[in-house]
Amino acid sequence: MVDSYKTIKETAEGYYTEKRSRFISYAIPIKTVDEVKNLLDKYRKQYYDARHICWAYMLGAERKEFRSNDDGEPSSTAGKPILGQINSNGLTDILVVVIRYFGGIELGTSGLIVAYRTATAEAIAAAEMIDCTVDEDIHIVFEYPNLNAVMRVVKEMNPEILSQSFEMTCEMTLRIRKSEVEALIGRLPKNVTYR
Repeated sequence: MVDSYKTIKETAEGYYTEKRSRFISYAIPIKTVDEVKNLLDKYRKQYYDARHICWAYMLGAERKEFRSNDDGEPSSTAGKPILGQINSNGLTDILVVVIRYFGGIELGTSGLIVAYRTATAEAIAAAEMIDCTVDEDIHIVFEYPNLNAVMRVVKEMNPEILSQSFEMTCEMTLRIRKSEVEALIGRLPKNVTYR
């Protein structure tokens, strides 16, 4: 079970030039494919005069959802090198966009691969990397006499408390790392219900 992953904290920028072609790169933290579409629209508008806007993204802790796009560059010379840098850094929940302004001199396939890989590496190197956990939310319901026992478990296991109400029937919503869910449930008093 994968319960942690590496991503970047905030958008970072890189820059690379080769034979007068300019490559501007952005590494952006994302959570959904919809965000990718919106960001690509934004960069296409912002860099409307660029020759190519190539990109790749990786989503999910399992790192199984990904795509790349060469945007008119020869096949596999832009998107794949961008995705390769995301992979070699072990990142997910990230979009990398590389904008190319053509400098008038052809770079050839190997030159393009090096340029897109280097521009991507520059943006990733400028980013602050963070480790995240895959968390799960648990809603628990219990009678007031169990409050001390429940709070002892909460204090020892330290889940994030999202909500709580202590009336005749007490309710709490907790967020805890996926790999610790069973341990938390196992330590709660027997008459506590959860979902």
